[in-house]
Amino acid sequence: MKIQIPEPLKSDVPQTAMGKLLLVTPVVMTVIATLLAGLASSEMTRAQYDRAYAAQIQSKAGDQWNYFQAKKLRSAMQRNSLELLQASAEVRPFAASALPNTDALAIAALEKNELPAFTHTKLNEQVKAALEAVESSKTDAELAAQLNQLDAATLATALQSARNDSGDFDNSTKPIIQAIDRLESAVASDRALARDFAAARMRFNAARYDAESRLNQAIANLLELQVRKNNLSAERHHKRSGKFFFGMLAAQAAVVVSTFSLAAQKRNFLWSVAAIAGLLAIAFAVYVFLYI
Repeated sequence: MKIQIPEPLKSDVPQTAMGKLLLVTPVVMTVIATLLAGLASSEMTRAQYDRAYAAQIQSKAGDQWNYFQAKKLRSAMQRNSLELLQASAEVRPFAASALPNTDALAIAALEKNELPAFTHTKLNEQVKAALEAVESSKTDAELAAQLNQLDAATLATALQSARNDSGDFDNSTKPIIQAIDRLESAVASDRALARDFAAARMRFNAARYDAESRLNQAIANLLELQVRKNNLSAERHHKRSGKFFFGMLAAQAAVVVSTFSLAAQKRNFLWSVAAIAGLLAIAFAVYVFLYI
């Protein structure tokens, strides 16, 4: 919006401080209205970006929940198969150490049912508080208070640590699985020994799938926090956009009134109305920018 003040109106305005202020008011209010319109558009764009990004993260969280469910089902299937095997035949503890050329990894896995040592990375206290708020089904207002205190970088660091934990566990179990697979051909000729071997492998696989599902669950929970945080950010930007838009309308009203005041007889009164509207628009915009 560009204001052009006609020359006859300029010449009609007294060349005093008040007159000069009267002439410059429409121009200043136009600049303010333009700035507020830009802020409103910018906030709306950021709100749309946060919504779209939250949808992408929600898709990733859904993948992790699918992995969690699939591995829980696999663990249950292994345990059910083991129970059926034990009910239909005699199953003895598998003595992998009695076999020649047996890896120590396979012995620990099949005889002791040992998993690779792994621990979840210690989470930041704010992340833990936010996760507990979600698990306890707190209200949106209480959850928003927790998430607003949580820095996005801190949450991203916790998520990367959870992914690293899952990757480290997968890498540590690969050699154990390979060692167990190498034993399969060694026990195949003895039916009873093969049965004992199958039962021991089912126990190990059930425990492994349980551990993997917990790691996937930790990643999914952190992704869900990111989704909620981005949705809160989108709501905030959307609200700010609306407030800036109302401020722009007030500034445009000031432009109209101050322009009319140039052609009216009661310039001081109309200019005062325009000045008040402009000051209210500025104060409202500053309040929205700092506190909304």
